[in-house]
Amino acid sequence: MLNHVVMLKFKSAVKEADIKELEEMLDDLPNKINEIHAYEFGRNVVHSKKSFDFALVSLFANDIALRRYQEHRQHLPVLKKIKALCETVATVDFQGSDAGSIDSERPLWDFKPI
Repeated sequence: MLNHVVMLKFKSAVKEADIKELEEMLDDLPNKINEIHAYEFGRNVVHSKKSFDFALVSLFANDIALRRYQEHRQHLPVLKKIKALCETVATVDFQGSDAGSIDSERPLWDFKPI
């Protein structure tokens, strides 16, 4: 599966109503775009100096499905809204792995919590 992560840093003049509108637009996308397998987004809760304000994590079958999502007519207005609200947008797309598979040689009975 392909993980698509987007992090947003809003412009200082962005109002709460603008963010709520973006959240409503994002919330509706999985109902309109079949390529989305999983979809979560939310506002930053830690507020460190390095933090972004908002993030979106979505899951797609492959890069072709991600491209169809990115070019989908229902997604384009969301992109326009994001560009209007944000001073910085960072993205990363990566092939996910089952975290347990990294240490697959270790038997389950040998698990020692940290």
